[in-house]
Amino acid sequence: MSIRRREFITLLGGAAAWPLAARAQQTALPVIGFVATRSLDDVAAFRKGLSESGYFEGQNVTVEYHSLAGKYEQFPEVMGDLVRRRVTVIATPGTLGALAAKAATASIPIVFGVGDDPVKLGLVASLARPGGNATGINYFLHEVTAKRLRLLHELLPKAVRVAVLVNPDNRSSAESTIREVSDAARSIGGLQIRVLNAHSSGEIENVFEGFARDPADALFLAPDGYFGSRRLQFATLAARDRLPTSYAGRGYVNVGGLMSYGTDGDETDHQVGLYAGRILKGAKPADLPVLQATKFEFVINLITARALGLAVSPDLLSIADEVIE
Repeated sequence: MSIRRREFITLLGGAAAWPLAARAQQTALPVIGFVATRSLDDVAAFRKGLSESGYFEGQNVTVEYHSLAGKYEQFPEVMGDLVRRRVTVIATPGTLGALAAKAATASIPIVFGVGDDPVKLGLVASLARPGGNATGINYFLHEVTAKRLRLLHELLPKAVRVAVLVNPDNRSSAESTIREVSDAARSIGGLQIRVLNAHSSGEIENVFEGFARDPADALFLAPDGYFGSRRLQFATLAARDRLPTSYAGRGYVNVGGLMSYGTDGDETDHQVGLYAGRILKGAKPADLPVLQATKFEFVINLITARALGLAVSPDLLSIADEVIE
């Protein structure tokens, strides 16, 4: 009888100890803090990059996801928390996140995706040899602004009044978009640029309502993570008001937007995942060169164009990377 009781107690002890052991193993995994300016409805490309480096969530790495779309003021707090908890790597595919991470730590490795020159931003010493705790990919978001305006002009050669919508909370994107669009408009000639601001769903609605009083021939959206999280709202309002709109990423066009031109966001996430995995294996950010985006996409939604009564020229269709019809 006593032997059975001891066995029973031993079994109970083993059962109690097992969850503790499992938890200890879980906490021993390296932790990646993934912080984005956009919504997190699709992180498959990042996970693919991790897996190609030999890391799989829940098996040999833990990933904490943070979306700060529309909450850019929280970047210092979120990055500070990750640094205090000593995460293994900070992965942040966005300029605002990269700057906040760099301000928060000089030791924890940072893998970024930025639309501006990372040397000018102060993130790295050089593209070939970053030299510090940060590296990543430059996706040339603002360098393609002029070409995007020219494509819009080619689609709408009679358009004169172009409204440019920026998010004032995303200062780097807003300033560079205004500068690049203004320069491109002067080179094209005949375009009147009007800059508008919005940083909430209500303000986006107000912008479109304002076009009833002060019409625009077209709308040009600045690249912005929060805007991306509201892509369905933009597509719906633009369709309602029959306003041709140009976007920075294909996600807008997939939900009914007219056209987009920019780098492939999945490529950025994929490379961030690859580099995060290499750092987990022991590589140093200082020795990993900053990558340059190589894939640029021009996407046209022909269904939307027809609904707007627009005739897309064969020449324009011929250079599109994808036509949705």
